[in-house]
Amino acid sequence: MSAETFTTAMFLITAVIAAGVLINAVFPVVYQMAGTFSSSTHASDERLRTDFKIITYFANGNTDTAEIWLKNIGSSRILLNDIKKSDVLWGTEGDYGRLMYSEGTSPANGQWVTEFGDSADEISKEYDLNANEYWDSGETLHIKIMSPSAKPFISGDNMYFQFVLPGGTWRSVTFTAR
Repeated sequence: MSAETFTTAMFLITAVIAAGVLINAVFPVVYQMAGTFSSSTHASDERLRTDFKIITYFANGNTDTAEIWLKNIGSSRILLNDIKKSDVLWGTEGDYGRLMYSEGTSPANGQWVTEFGDSADEISKEYDLNANEYWDSGETLHIKIMSPSAKPFISGDNMYFQFVLPGGTWRSVTFTAR
C-alpha cells in the first residue's frame, strides 16, 4: 500500500513539474504571437483607413513646374509631419526620381513644397480648414514641384507623379505637360 502511494505521489509530482515546464515554454510564445497579431492588425487598420485621391494636376513645360491637388478621402487624418516625410516621385514617364521636401512657398530645383498647415499663412487656411495641422478627411493638399535642372521637360511630355505616405499608401498619375 505504501509503495502504491509513493508511486502515485511521484507520478503526481512529475506531472505537476511537467505542466509547469510546458506552461513556462508555451506561454511566452503565445503572448508574443498575440502581441504580433495585435500590432499587425493595428497597422492593417491604419492602411485601410488611410486613403487619398489625386483630384487635378498641371505641369508647365516652359518653367519646369507642376502643381498637384490631392484630397483625403479616407477616415484617417494625417499629421503634417507625416506629409513632410512623404515621398514625391516626379519626372518624365520612364525617367523620374525622388524629390526632396522643402519648407517655404516656392520649391527650388528638385524640390517640392505644400501649402498646408501653417496657420499663420492665409493660403494654408484654404487647405487646412480647421488649422489643426492634420490633413483631415475632406481636406485638400496642394503640392508645388520644381523639376531637377538635370531633368527638364517640355510641353507635350508625358509626366509621371507619385505621392507615397510614410505608411505605404500611394497614388500615381501620368499626364501630359502643357
